[in-house]
Amino acid sequence: MNAAKPRIEIEFCMQCRWLLRAGWTAQELLTTFADELGEVALRPGSGGVFRVSVDGDTVHDRKRDGGFIELPELKQRIRDRIAPERDLGHSDRKS
Repeated sequence: MNAAKPRIEIEFCMQCRWLLRAGWTAQELLTTFADELGEVALRPGSGGVFRVSVDGDTVHDRKRDGGFIELPELKQRIRDRIAPERDLGHSDRKS
């Protein structure tokens, strides 16, 4: 792990069988932010949790946000925290 680079944690509900969603999300984030991230960790939980955090700060919580976030929006939220100058190309929000 590179301590100088951000750590993403994806906490997901095992009872809800959201491991595949968590793994897919991790893969997408690692692909998009290959040079910016130090680690992406999957953390099993329960009770319907699906939470994504950057260095301990929550950027998406399924319960708080009223459902699952679309991947382009999640990438934007993470980009805004770890590499605000970075262009996400076609999935970036329109000005």
